[in-house]
Amino acid sequence: GLHFFSPANIMKLLEIVVPAKVAADVVATAFELAKKLKKVPVRAGVCDGFIGNRILAVYKQAADYLMEDGASPYEIDAAVRGFGFAMGPCQVTDLAGGDIGWATRKRRAATRDPKARYVEIADRICERGWFGQKTGRGFYLYPEGARVGQPDPEVLAIVDAERAKKGITPRSFSADEIMRRYMAAMVNEGAKVVAEGIALRPLDVDVTFVAGYGFPRHRGGPMKWADMTGLPKVLADIEAFAKEDPLFWKPSPLLVQLVREGRNFDSLNQAEKR
Repeated sequence: GLHFFSPANIMKLLEIVVPAKVAADVVATAFELAKKLKKVPVRAGVCDGFIGNRILAVYKQAADYLMEDGASPYEIDAAVRGFGFAMGPCQVTDLAGGDIGWATRKRRAATRDPKARYVEIADRICERGWFGQKTGRGFYLYPEGARVGQPDPEVLAIVDAERAKKGITPRSFSADEIMRRYMAAMVNEGAKVVAEGIALRPLDVDVTFVAGYGFPRHRGGPMKWADMTGLPKVLADIEAFAKEDPLFWKPSPLLVQLVREGRNFDSLNQAEKR
């Protein structure tokens, strides 16, 4: 399978999805085609979302929790841009179309863990027919076809109403606190993807995010960033957040093992010469 990224004529990433039973020359042909198309190919195993979208779903959840707990969509986006991304998660939703994620959430509703926390803010926005840029409003307002959105007081009212419904007293988050959660969720799921062999190496996760998700190049990718930050620090954050929500913040056994052995993700890039 060849998984292109939208818009396919611009985005460099091409996930080459390799099933359990496939001839080696078929895989080689897919990589050769990627080269001809001037794409950056990454080998991915089979699971819902492959490498990139599977990890995206998790850090998007972390952003949703932040939103419900007290950070506004605009504060979250500003923190993510401050880290070096071109756009924050709510801007990306508005660009891609909120109805796409909404359809996915509805599809997965039957299999969702009933104990897992679920934030309905994006669903409330979609129920109003606000799907982002194409409808003139989503998380942001886009007056007269504007490409850059303006904050929407009505969205903030929806957020407030959802907090009130769940009895959440909003608290404030600094940009640093927002990014610690956002990145911890990304790295933790990245470690699970590597441990399951969906990505062969941490390096493949990094290439996926730099080439397909606008991850700031100077930070090297989520796994490289985690190595530079220090895995013990990232794990300590995850364990601290787990006190609030042990189901979502379950540390990856691979991350725990690397910290215990005093190793980093890069040590796995050296070991995997397949």
